[in-house]
Amino acid sequence: MHITEELSERHVLSITVTNEAGILAKIAGLFTARGYNIESLTVADISDNHQVSRITIVTNGPPRVIDQIIAQLDRLVPVHNVADLTANGPFVERELALVKVAGTGEHRIEALRIADIFRAKVVDTTTTSFIFEITGPTDKVNTFIGLMRELGLVEVGRTGIVGMVRGRD
Repeated sequence: MHITEELSERHVLSITVTNEAGILAKIAGLFTARGYNIESLTVADISDNHQVSRITIVTNGPPRVIDQIIAQLDRLVPVHNVADLTANGPFVERELALVKVAGTGEHRIEALRIADIFRAKVVDTTTTSFIFEITGPTDKVNTFIGLMRELGLVEVGRTGIVGMVRGRD
């Protein structure tokens, strides 16, 4: 007997919504009620009059589940638009992280060397620690954090993914 499993794919969804109380809870509730996982979630006001926000959600699932998520999001009243950036062609995605590393001597020098390679900025320093700011795709941020773990990683703060379709539209 041959059982075919649908492969789970990572998708970045950009949702434009009316900026009103409770909309984030509605969207998160939709994911929770149906057992969909949210890997990353960011929200920001994107209009001059503070009436519209963009919610960016990173989730995983087989194509039929992603289609189902999009259809259910589209039905919510304050939702203006749902775009699957992953399916719509080339897009830019970025994440910001603050990474605190403590160490002295060679570990401190190595942390600075690696930060330079990754184009991470030192945003705070003491004689025994650094806080680095790194921006880029999730893989880059993950790799940087992994390397810093060996050199005295203390704490990490991450913003989550933001994304935008490339080109004119």
